[in-house]
Amino acid sequence: MNRKYSKEGYLELVDKMKEKIPNLTLSTDIIVGFPGETDEEFEDTLDVVRKVRFEQVFMFIYSRRKGTPGDKMENQVPEEIKHKRFDKLKELVESMIEENNKKYVGTIQKVLVEGTSKNNPNMLTGRTDSNKVVIFSGSKDLIGKYIDIKIVSEHMWYLKGEITD
Repeated sequence: MNRKYSKEGYLELVDKMKEKIPNLTLSTDIIVGFPGETDEEFEDTLDVVRKVRFEQVFMFIYSRRKGTPGDKMENQVPEEIKHKRFDKLKELVESMIEENNKKYVGTIQKVLVEGTSKNNPNMLTGRTDSNKVVIFSGSKDLIGKYIDIKIVSEHMWYLKGEITD
């Protein structure tokens, strides 16, 4: 995909950043099955995900688009392999997110209140400084403000909290 850095260089940079910023959280986008992706390269991707322990991973399966450089490349990865790789990545990421989210339970997080929840208009939603979505009860006049929220439970894609007094 025309990357100008190596896996080793990337991991070294992450280590340096985490040394300087102990509570650093990172997110990433990963495209699975780009033309020419080998089994070894995919395993390297999984290794990076394990080592970096991203806070969030946005995962996609590569799909051809007519007229793009990727469409003209040889060694297109078969759909079946792309889907198997995606499922393997998804399983790894979800297990790490579940484990990671547990560290938030019982903590107080400063949350920017964004608005009402898309799934429950009686609840508010906001984000922590690590971009975690938090759902909680509260007055709509809190929208746009930073407030302290105690995290009471974790769920795969969000945290549930309560406003602290």
